[in-house]
Amino acid sequence: MTPRPSRPTRVLSTALAAGVLLGTAACSQGGGAKAAGDAGVTASPAARKQPSSSPAAVLTEAGARTALITEADIEDDWTQVKDSEAENWNDSLLVGTVDVSQFLTGKSAAADCQRLTDSLFDEDLLGKPSGASALRGFTQDDSRLLYQVAAYDRGALQDSLDRMAKLPSECDQFTLDSGGRKRTVQVVETSLPSVGDARQGLRVTVRGSTGGQDATLTLDVAVVRVGDNAITVTAGGLAGGEEDSVKAAVQQGTPRLEDVLAGKSPAPTPSGVD
Repeated sequence: MTPRPSRPTRVLSTALAAGVLLGTAACSQGGGAKAAGDAGVTASPAARKQPSSSPAAVLTEAGARTALITEADIEDDWTQVKDSEAENWNDSLLVGTVDVSQFLTGKSAAADCQRLTDSLFDEDLLGKPSGASALRGFTQDDSRLLYQVAAYDRGALQDSLDRMAKLPSECDQFTLDSGGRKRTVQVVETSLPSVGDARQGLRVTVRGSTGGQDATLTLDVAVVRVGDNAITVTAGGLAGGEEDSVKAAVQQGTPRLEDVLAGKSPAPTPSGVD
């Protein structure tokens, strides 16, 4: 299948299908979803909209890079990759046109679902940053994790979080059509640690076929707002979601960003490696 022309794709081998593009960027109601509760709370509307107590410091490019997590923050067997590789992680299973006829509320809800799959493919879930930004990618077997830190316009950032909060009800299940190939997409809400000023977690599951074989792409997604800045994490692949690693990433990464904004040096990672 031909990916969207605006971004290049990178072909990776997987245990399920050779030549399948894996995703980075979140939700099945069954199979692999871990119970929410360990150090996590579901993001309620009140939590998402609570006033920010974060410093009003401006995030710089150097600060954004300092705020990025390391392999030690997410543990397991994650290995950091070159930034140039992580910038081009696009998954062809996410490419397609949403079937509007499935939506009782019509084009408005369908547009939000289309924006979700497009933004996961383009790796810009919150839109284009208004200021500094940095990203770091990690791989583990057939899974990938992309961690981004960026500055945004406050109003646009909160609008993105509010829109994400509606996706589990608006886009709980819908169909993508890609050249006559139908894919079923499911979106459910996931819990995140109570960090930052607002947060939202999702799991996005795409079921379809590629390379002549059935395939299921599972992506766990987390967004945490800290003042006018945000951490975005997407992780998973054809082997399943990575909910625990996503939780660890925001649990360890949010204090790093807060320290940077406060003019402090981030605390050492859990293993003592900075």
